[in-house]
Amino acid sequence: MNLNKNDLAALTSMRRIAHRTHGQSQGPTTRLMSPSDFGEILKPFVFLDLFNHEGEPFDAPLHPHSGIATLSYVAEGSVSYIDPDDRKGVLPAGGVEWMQAGRGMWHGGGLDRPGRTRGFQLWIALPPELELGPAISIYQPPEDIQSDGPARVLLGSYGSASSAIVSPSPINYLAVRLKDGERWRYEPPAGHTILWAAVGAGAVSVPDELRQGDLVAFEPSSEAVEFEAQTDAEFVLGSAVPHKYDLILGSHSVHTTSTALRNAQAHISAIRKRLIQEGRL
Repeated sequence: MNLNKNDLAALTSMRRIAHRTHGQSQGPTTRLMSPSDFGEILKPFVFLDLFNHEGEPFDAPLHPHSGIATLSYVAEGSVSYIDPDDRKGVLPAGGVEWMQAGRGMWHGGGLDRPGRTRGFQLWIALPPELELGPAISIYQPPEDIQSDGPARVLLGSYGSASSAIVSPSPINYLAVRLKDGERWRYEPPAGHTILWAAVGAGAVSVPDELRQGDLVAFEPSSEAVEFEAQTDAEFVLGSAVPHKYDLILGSHSVHTTSTALRNAQAHISAIRKRLIQEGRL
């Protein structure tokens, strides 16, 4: 095979996969990323769960978080939520729940109807200036999520679209749907040397083939990645400027220092006492 200069340049600049996983499954949830593995090399992205539930509805109890933000994206079905102010609601397919825990908060949720519910929940480590800040909850219906071509912008901005959520650091998080044979190219913003993708349905090539349940971390660089759908496919993609801080872990918490973790744990305990007094726990 004879390659011209343009072909050689394209091959040289191709962004390669550095790490790959299928995660660990427990029931309908597969943990694709955690701080002990991919979360350490992809921080500020520290946890990623793929949920794929088929069955009866259920309620998840109130539980705490601190030092992180979570973004839950519903690809199919719907989920219910209970926010820190005891407001209840339902997030339909295509919707987003943003929860920035800061110093500490409690929330809950579940599935409000039988059938299939599928999507992703992502945890993002907060920088020091926000990890002990106020809690923020935002719920966006599908019509509020902007798109650029096949990419829906869940966080950050890409092309002509942007998210109304204020990102805690320079991050893009996109949900992409491609038809069989369709191609799409992601050009990361300047400084976004962290890049990963996880497939929720179908199969794509990059050019390595990725199937449902695969998560890949690309080598650190500023190069683009081109996706080609092998079937009708859905995947999420995250890119970011690296998080330069340590990950100090607690139950349901991620902080940058042990002092910050202790401060947040004390605040979570105080909220727990109040919730017990109110009869919510």
